Amino acid sequence: MGQEFTINSQKIEDKINALLPSQGGFGAGIDFSASTMIIPIIDLTESAEGSALRQDLQKSLSLTSITSFAVLNTTTTIVSTTGYYRVFGVFSGEGSSSGTGVASFSVTDGTTTKILTSYVLSAGLANERTVTPFDFIVFLPAGDSLLAITNSSSLELNGSTRQLADISGTLVNPL
Repeated sequence: MGQEFTINSQKIEDKINALLPSQGGFGAGIDFSASTMIIPIIDLTESAEGSALRQDLQKSLSLTSITSFAVLNTTTTIVSTTGYYRVFGVFSGEGSSSGTGVASFSVTDGTTTKILTSYVLSAGLANERTVTPFDFIVFLPAGDSLLAITNSSSLELNGSTRQLADISGTLVNPL
């Protein structure tokens, strides 16, 4: 059992009244007290996580925190490490009279593949040029990979990836 002490301090009382005006002071005759008992305090703020960065600053880009990609008429694995990733950039393409062009992002575990998003240029749109931005966040558990795919030499996916958090959700700050 801890010992209790009474603290009479006008400075402390003035500071509490300034920081916590809704408390209206402690009133006459009420003193502060202290104890030798240890009471744990758990800090649940962002700075307690080891990061003093605001959330918007945590998402910033830097030379070493992004990985760029350019995919043209092929399938490319752009991320194969677990975690949460921001994927952003542009789809650009020119239509063809000979066939439909498709560019897409897919997630695969090696057996099953699912399309996350795709961009299609229909046949008969010769010389039609399109540029469409993309920006999404994807979660990759162990064994999953993110693929970028285009089926034509006139369709391209250009962009970058940035890891936002590891597999357990711990934020990854830019380097």
